[in-house]
Amino acid sequence: MLIIPAIDLYNKHCVRLEKGNFDRVTEYSSDPVRTALKMYSAGAQWIHIVDLNAAQGKGNDNRSIIGKIRDAVPSGIEVGGGIRNDRDVKELFSIGIDRLIVGTVAAKSPETVTDWIQKYGNIFIAGIDAENGMVRISGWQKDSGLTDIELAVRLKNAGVRGIIYTDISRDGMLKGPGIKRTGTIADASGLPVVLSGGISSEEDVNRVFAGRKSGITGIITGKALYEKRIDLNKMIRLYQDRDPAEDKW
Repeated sequence: MLIIPAIDLYNKHCVRLEKGNFDRVTEYSSDPVRTALKMYSAGAQWIHIVDLNAAQGKGNDNRSIIGKIRDAVPSGIEVGGGIRNDRDVKELFSIGIDRLIVGTVAAKSPETVTDWIQKYGNIFIAGIDAENGMVRISGWQKDSGLTDIELAVRLKNAGVRGIIYTDISRDGMLKGPGIKRTGTIADASGLPVVLSGGISSEEDVNRVFAGRKSGITGIITGKALYEKRIDLNKMIRLYQDRDPAEDKW
């Protein structure tokens, strides 16, 4: 099971939000490159980066930082937030980002994602961010009108390689992961699904690992990692390295 540490970039700093609320921002580091190098040194195969400014539709200034992280860190890097047109895809693809996470455009126009897959290859992951089963878009600020299950099925048909499922009500709250609903998304889509949101302790990681046969192939952890509730190196040794064949993403 993959243990994927997260870097949320806001104004070029590493932060975490509570339930996606931009009025409740906690800054953890002003040096995202150093943070990424620490994650890689702990054994991370993948680093998850979200460009919060771009997700808000307020520019892509964080992409210079993303490029520096790419240059410094040999691990796989996946990036989401504000990827809404071909120019965004081309820019991130050209600097060597391994996976692109599509959320808003995937909900509004899954055929666009299919076109990108045909053009750039199968590097696209669907980011499904939901609250009470309803998908939120545009940096979680708008209701898409779709249920998470409806969107998961649509995006499987669009050809994405996997799904990152975030329970917004748990994100940044350290209140435990939504294992059951994430498993439901995996069952409905038949795709590899990584759980995001709510990881608060090493015991939470153990609970996800125990239920991994439900189709959950990994977790993303952010706030618990920054607040030292989780030892990343230990979690990777305990869970990620048990069966490397399962850790493909």
